[in-house]
Amino acid sequence: MSGTSFTSALAHGRAFAHIAAFHPELTAFRRDLHAHPELGFEERYTSARVIEGLKVCGVDAVHTGLGKTGVVALVHGQGFSAAHPGRMIGLRADMDALPMQEAGDMAWKSSKPGLMHGCGHDGHTAMLMGAARYLAETRRFAGTAVLIFQPGEEGYAGARAMMQDGLFERFPCEKVFAQHNAPDVPLGVVGVTPGPMQAAVDRIEIRITGKGGHGARPHQTVDPVLVAGHIITAAQSIVARNLSAFDQAVLSICSMHAGHPGAMSVIPGEATLVGTVRTYNEAIQQQIEDRLTLLCSSIAQGLGASAQVDYERVYPATVNTVAEAHFVADVATQLVGKDKVWRDMTPSMGGEDFSFMLQAVPGAYMRIGQGLPEGPGPHPLHNSRYDFNDDILPLGAALHASLVEHALPLPGA
Repeated sequence: MSGTSFTSALAHGRAFAHIAAFHPELTAFRRDLHAHPELGFEERYTSARVIEGLKVCGVDAVHTGLGKTGVVALVHGQGFSAAHPGRMIGLRADMDALPMQEAGDMAWKSSKPGLMHGCGHDGHTAMLMGAARYLAETRRFAGTAVLIFQPGEEGYAGARAMMQDGLFERFPCEKVFAQHNAPDVPLGVVGVTPGPMQAAVDRIEIRITGKGGHGARPHQTVDPVLVAGHIITAAQSIVARNLSAFDQAVLSICSMHAGHPGAMSVIPGEATLVGTVRTYNEAIQQQIEDRLTLLCSSIAQGLGASAQVDYERVYPATVNTVAEAHFVADVATQLVGKDKVWRDMTPSMGGEDFSFMLQAVPGAYMRIGQGLPEGPGPHPLHNSRYDFNDDILPLGAALHASLVEHALPLPGA
């Protein structure tokens, strides 16, 4: 669908119409970022382009260095004064790319081998830039919009790094919002839900120690591969046989390493399993950690080996506050209509470090559909042929801006 037909058919409101006028510029900006992907805390080109764009947009202040490469811009509404700065609303976009090889053939494909914007953070950054321009040009709100361009979402906990650098102490937002594109959701649909929106992300590493030896004489060894096989199978019982059917959790063993691929007759002395656990509830998270630790130790001991479980809690669950989730849905309804707002969207087992911000400040995380009008798009997130759908740039920017306008209304509005 072209940007023109999308504009006329999908969204309403002055913010959308205003931003749609510079849709081509947002598209060019997004594609430039796509061509120059950078990993977490290495977003130097990206940050420089963001800073340049913000200054052109006419924001009131640009702050750098939060979370190493993070950028924060301030846009003041009508009636602002330094003596009475008013309320602050935060909007966040992530900027980093992924360590993967792009397989697409578009003109703006990655110029860096082994790096790719495979999750659409280039589009998220462009949407927040569009909101920055609109808010700076119109200023139809009272208070301050805090625009947070965050590094390192893909496993680096960039949100936490920005907060450790004083993000909310320096810019005390009363609410904070973020959005993520969704190729599996129809074009222009906005989805949100009160409560859990994304799962907690835990990393597990299980190191099994046995006794190596000759494959023809296994009775003289303690085979860690055999132990690993039993652990892999038994680990699936934790969710299936320890949790209520009404609880939600995923435990996946995703990697196994033992010995040398060419060593046909060598039983190794060690084996390592790596995987992930996803939950929405801290009590269930703790239950899985405790059960997995006991299970691995017991199985290994029963087979004459030992097992050490390293359980790392990477990201907490992303939990929307109820009032802010309803607020997002109400604002989105004015933009796209009731039929295109999913108010009770199914939570994802994917993780998101925006969770750290939501632990500190009320807010909501939403998804914006970029699939085909009737259903999913051609390539999912983290796929080597994925690309952000530029058609949704005006809608995402307008949604950001509208959240500010409705949260910080002018007197009498």
